[in-house]
Amino acid sequence: MKHRRLQVRRPKHQPLTRQIPNLLTLLNLCAGATAIRFALSNQFEEAVAALLLAGILDLLDGGMARLLRAGSKLGAELDSLADLVSFGVAPGVMIYAWTTHSAGGIGWVPTLLFCVCAALRLARFNIAQDDTTEPSEGYSYFNGVPTPAAAGIMLVPMLLWFQFPDGPFNDVLLNGTMTVVAALLMVSRIPTFSLKGVQMPHKYVVPMLLLFCVVVGFAVEALWATLTVVMFVYIISIPLSLFTYRRRQRKAPTEPASTQIDNDA
Repeated sequence: MKHRRLQVRRPKHQPLTRQIPNLLTLLNLCAGATAIRFALSNQFEEAVAALLLAGILDLLDGGMARLLRAGSKLGAELDSLADLVSFGVAPGVMIYAWTTHSAGGIGWVPTLLFCVCAALRLARFNIAQDDTTEPSEGYSYFNGVPTPAAAGIMLVPMLLWFQFPDGPFNDVLLNGTMTVVAALLMVSRIPTFSLKGVQMPHKYVVPMLLLFCVVVGFAVEALWATLTVVMFVYIISIPLSLFTYRRRQRKAPTEPASTQIDNDA
């Protein structure tokens, strides 16, 4: 007796709201591609602004997907591709067009390395998502530096150059080294702080909101200086996160989910 395989039919119609996260992801991709266009036109401030917009959209699409319960395989794959363009290809092209192109073919090598490491990190994330033996939520740490943060680290000299044009921040060796370091941090296993698993006591909610408003106010008045300070704070947090992670591991060999590592991109 033959058994017929049951086929699950997809619904013919979906609410339009379920496509909002994908639309935000596509806008992220467009912002990253626009940053490349600005970089090729030597409009570097506009390129950084486009990359900043891409970062904001990258934060929003995941949050909207969880809020609307609109997560999908298409959205996950699209998000990785958009991140590769916006935070892998675009920053590398920006640095090359800005300064490392003067080193000839050698100057292109750090850009290639950064793009490759971004692709490897995102591929590693996709594999971890498909691995059902790994928990997917409730983490306090990323596994390595996320691609948007690595892009920010690499662009610190450019941010300083915006503020101090006469400084040595457009040096080829400096920017090539920063690009290589940021690339290696992406594919490293260094635990870095993640806000996903952080639970804030109620008494700190209002002060954190006030601090956020202060940062936004400074960003409106002095965007490049604010971004520079934020990136320096993040760079300082990397060894701190490694120290706290190892201390937790020594205290508790079997860590709860809130202190394990997230393989997010």
